[in-house]
Parts: sequence; structure tokens; C-alpha cells
Amino acid sequence: MDKVMEEIKKRMDSAAVEAPKAEAPKVECKNPGITEFVGTAIGDTIGLVIANVDPILHSYMKLDPKYRSIGILGARTGAGPHIMAADEAVKATNTEIVAIELARDTKGGAGHGCLIIFGAEEVSDARRAVEVALKELDRTFGDVYANDAGHLELQYTARASLAIQKAFNAPVGKAFGLIVGAPAAIGVLMADTAIKTANVDIVGYASPAGGTSYSNEVILMVTGDSGAVRQSVIAARELGKKLLEAMAGPAPSVTKSYI
Repeated sequence: MDKVMEEIKKRMDSAAVEAPKAEAPKVECKNPGITEFVGTAIGDTIGLVIANVDPILHSYMKLDPKYRSIGILGARTGAGPHIMAADEAVKATNTEIVAIELARDTKGGAGHGCLIIFGAEEVSDARRAVEVALKELDRTFGDVYANDAGHLELQYTARASLAIQKAFNAPVGKAFGLIVGAPAAIGVLMADTAIKTANVDIVGYASPAGGTSYSNEVILMVTGDSGAVRQSVIAARELGKKLLEAMAGPAPSVTKSYI
């Protein structure tokens, strides 16, 4: 999580002399002159596209034969923000989420990295899905908070789509909330607070030895009425920030909160 932490430390250092800026940190995108390159984004994220996957590799990747093109979204830091961004991408394009994998990464931090594959019959659809997801990341990183002790991640949507269903087995079309606390001890209390705050249904619960890639996180997924889900996520966020900041000082948002 080095890159994210650098951005946070810069914000903390400047806070003493000026008000924090709401602008998202700029991610320099250097086009390497490769046709398959789409772009980069926050969280050490890269977006790529393959117009025609090699037939042998296609079979090993277990792709549906109708998808000759794929879009690729990968990151060292973040998983929830990318899944939420991918969910918006499939809503806006004629693509399907083929795979979502969570790597034990975060550049040595407490959480995950990710690999997300979009399947498409046309390469233009695959490219567009990756473009939409990359653009969404500044928003979906808005409720990621971090300091030297760990991180919190909160996500909310009023209408879950196929990426969220693929990743978390959540019902399509209903409100969805994601609550992540690291270290895991904070996540347990955040989960308990979220459930006690509002009338929501648990979609899933993950801990270091169950449901994660042995990351030091507890993850709660909830669904239900949109107002209740949002209230549940906000309550967990406020509690989690107090606990994380008690451990290691200020834990500001990397970009700007959207929940």
C-alpha cells in the first residue's frame, strides 16, 4: 500500500498549513505505445485489452467460447474499489465478468490486490468496460482510509450488478454494502456495529482464515433496503475510523468520500 500511503502522508503534512483539498491524487499515465494498453489509475492499477485471445490460452483460462476479446483490470492495492468500479462498467457496456481473483498483496499491507477479467464478443466493448472501471476508481477509493496501523474500506451501491454478484454472491438489483476493517480486530467490531445499526441481511463474512487470501482483515457484506444498507455502512465507518486513528493517528480518505 506504499503508493496510497504516500498520498495520505502528503495530505497529513499539508494539513498543518492549508485546508485539505478534495481533489483526487493525480496518477500519471505513460502510454508505452502498446495497442493493448488502456490506462492506469490509483492503487497501482492497470487496464489492458486483448482483441483475440490465443485459442490455447483461451481454453486454459476457461473462457466462454463466445468471448474472443477480454478486458483486464489489475491492481496491487485494492479489491473492493475495483469490484465496485467493474460493477458500474458492466452496467454501462455489453460485457460480462469472467473472473475476479483477490491476490494477497497490497504491497506488503494488510489487504488484497486484484485481477478482474471482462469477457466481450467485441474488443470495443472490452476496452470500454476497462475505461469505465478506471474512471470510476477515483470515486470508489473515496471511502478507503489508511494510516500506518491499517486501513478501512467501505462501499455502497443502491443497485448491485453482475460484478458484485460474481465477487460476493450478492443479489442483483438490490442495495449492497461492503465493510472492511484491517487489522481484523477492528473489522470484527465494525461488522457487529453495522448489523446492530440497521435492519440489513448478511450476504457474507470473511476473516483471515476464512474467505480472504489470509489477509489481516474482516470483511462483511450486507444487502437490504437502500437506506438501511447505507446507514449500516456509515455507522461502521465512523466507528472504524475512531479505532484506527487511536492506533496510529489520522486516517484520511485517499480521495473524497462518496457514501
